[in-house]
Amino acid sequence: MRVWSRRQLLQSSAVASAAAWLPRFSFGAATPSRRDRLLLDFGWRFHLGHADDQTQDFGFGHAGNQDTEFGKSGDLFGPSRGNFDDSAWRAIDLPHDWAVELPYVQADELNDFGDHPLGRNYPATSIGWYRRVFTLPATDAGRRISLEFDGIFRDATIALNGHLVGRNFSGYAPYRADVTDLATLGGRNVLVARVDATEHEGWFYEGAGMYRHAWLVKTGPVHVAHWGTFVTSRVTGSAATVNIATEVENESDAAATCRVAQTIRSPSGKALATVRSAPIVIPAWGRQGVQQQLGLAMPQLWSIEVPAMHLMETSIEIGATPVDTYPTPFGIRTIHFDPNNGFFLNGKRVAIQGTCNHQDHAGVGSALPDRLQEYRIGRLKEMGSNAYRTSHNPPTPELLDACDRLGMLVLDENRTFSSEDEGTSQLERLIRRDRNHPSVIAWSLANEEGSDQGNDRGARMAGTLKRLAHKLDPTRPVTAAMNGGWGKGFTLVVDVQGFNYSTNDIDAIHKAFPAKPLMGTETASTVSTRGIYANDPDRGYLSAYDVNKPGWGATAEEWWSYYAARPFLAGGFVWTGFDYRGEPTPYRWPCTSSHFGIMDTCGFPKDNFYYYQAWWSDEPVLHLFPHWNWAGKEGQEIEVWVHSNLDRVELLVNGTSMGNQTMQRNSHLAWKVPYAPGTIEARGFRNDRQVLVAKRETTGTPANVVLHPHRARLFADGEDAAVVEVQLVDATGRVVPTADDQVTFAVTGNGRLIGVGNGDPSSHESDKGTTRRSFNGLCCAIVQSSRTAGEIRVAASAAGLQSATLVIPCERTTLRPAVD
Repeated sequence: MRVWSRRQLLQSSAVASAAAWLPRFSFGAATPSRRDRLLLDFGWRFHLGHADDQTQDFGFGHAGNQDTEFGKSGDLFGPSRGNFDDSAWRAIDLPHDWAVELPYVQADELNDFGDHPLGRNYPATSIGWYRRVFTLPATDAGRRISLEFDGIFRDATIALNGHLVGRNFSGYAPYRADVTDLATLGGRNVLVARVDATEHEGWFYEGAGMYRHAWLVKTGPVHVAHWGTFVTSRVTGSAATVNIATEVENESDAAATCRVAQTIRSPSGKALATVRSAPIVIPAWGRQGVQQQLGLAMPQLWSIEVPAMHLMETSIEIGATPVDTYPTPFGIRTIHFDPNNGFFLNGKRVAIQGTCNHQDHAGVGSALPDRLQEYRIGRLKEMGSNAYRTSHNPPTPELLDACDRLGMLVLDENRTFSSEDEGTSQLERLIRRDRNHPSVIAWSLANEEGSDQGNDRGARMAGTLKRLAHKLDPTRPVTAAMNGGWGKGFTLVVDVQGFNYSTNDIDAIHKAFPAKPLMGTETASTVSTRGIYANDPDRGYLSAYDVNKPGWGATAEEWWSYYAARPFLAGGFVWTGFDYRGEPTPYRWPCTSSHFGIMDTCGFPKDNFYYYQAWWSDEPVLHLFPHWNWAGKEGQEIEVWVHSNLDRVELLVNGTSMGNQTMQRNSHLAWKVPYAPGTIEARGFRNDRQVLVAKRETTGTPANVVLHPHRARLFADGEDAAVVEVQLVDATGRVVPTADDQVTFAVTGNGRLIGVGNGDPSSHESDKGTTRRSFNGLCCAIVQSSRTAGEIRVAASAAGLQSATLVIPCERTTLRPAVD
């Protein structure tokens, strides 16, 4: 498999332009008959409420006062009144996670959730209020107005102009509401959301608030329904047949006659084929489905190496006038799970080399700017990974956009396992929203449902969800991530058997169910801390050698060797690609985050990153560790490891050879050598020719701060972001691998500092401060552009060290249409 370097990722045409990294489709000039999808992220006000005290919760739930209850419409919340004074509320933009802004609190009940005070025992910090005032022009008369929320954590009650819009319990499933009847045209509108995060959905950090995008959508009465297109393809030889299913709505009092026109555009934007339906009649307040087909000769296929994205432009025409235009990005590709030979993409076997991931990141919690989604997928591709499991919930759409653009397969996972109305609604929203993404290869119905996964009740529930999934999308299989009960329950229903750990059962299940494909939905759970080489329970650190695992888990080498030896397995998903807040294992406080990641919370690689890179790619890899700063251990043995995919490696210590070793496939090499300051050097050979050299040197003390942005320039759109890696180096420019100096940041110009981090799983520093202690020589700052072109200046200083200043140009770009 091709591994993408950071430079290749930055220079790739897939991420080079503003038009590519965000889905910026033109809907034409705003008219009463055209679609406008407006970003509703800017200009919000935020204030904490209170779960137990109505006087601190803006009167919510005050018994006996109908103006603040649900008894009468039009005055639902105090903050939804037009004359409410929100001047004391904080100005914020979305996405926003208030949990990451809270201090750390030591309490056993919080440790699995990241140690921020959320829950029933923390009423003063578990309710959040959001308020947005905007105007709608009188010219919107006759249009349909709707609100869309990609994700609010959680239990959100939404009001517009004092009227109840609706309530969405899920912190992950998207939510939409038509608010045409409630909107004020030609005047001010007050949108309010009360968000209740006192309850958890998971057992890990989930954040709190409006942490994904919000949208205001305007259409004419006759339009493509919400998530109303489904594009599939069938590839035969060098040709493809593209099928388009479109749902058209008529939200008016009279029947409407219209046509549906489809145009396929190539990855370069060229029109490839067009089809127009016969006239169809849609009754008043009705909906009509239209099936169409187009043929393409020699289309570009979507693949991991070349993720070619096409665009379907759907136009609804009344007479000769287009009244709605709806874009659907899609990819042309084939997928197949085989019980004996694993997974196939475009007819070629592909071993799934995946990672499971939660959705939080250093500095920002769960409120990731879209560019950070791309950064994270890029880091995984650099490692050689080709698949991503959205553990354990529907992802933000921008994550899937990044996977589509960069070529990353996705196992798209449901959150609530239930065959009742709420559960089926969440699954339907997930599938209808995500089914046009070529990166998505399967739907995961559930994760580790111990009460149901191995019994008849679970089989019935899974059967209901499977029928729904296949009705909405007959092109993809369903699976479930099972950690027990194999051979019963879910096993009898799912299309692909999922295994969480327990390799002892895999061969037996393959023998008992020879016609059922198998894959590792969750594997490894290796634990390690970046830059640490001995377990330290007091500080909550684990050695970065590939040796630590919980009782249910495996080392990287153990699980991958097992899977690689069984071609009938489609591959597996490592738990996890990145460290995440919560679930510290095996140590508890002072740990506040997990150690499972192949990278830390900032995206800085741990040493196992290079084990996977060695065996998940064809590129030559030679990684030598640990560092060589061991003052006080002179003469003591130090274990030296090499991760490599070369034929053999020679190790030298201060120029003296410690011998050659032959590399066994899917393994590593190790020496024990006495420590002496200086240099260790690994020389890697392929076909008896030296092809790579890696060195570790004893460094001096920190002397300078060095800044490396992951992107050299940003777009001035108020959304774009860059991760600035901070290195503490000695006088000769070498990163000091034990440095822990505190770094202070100052960001000026056309941008702002939105978060800091260092990957230390036991750090209790604020992610929203202007300082961060380096952890083993590294920390990071995340900066975001404003909507004014210019430059961002990032200054970083540390006591006694030479400071550094970085200038990031912010280029003028076309802004996404947004609500003023």
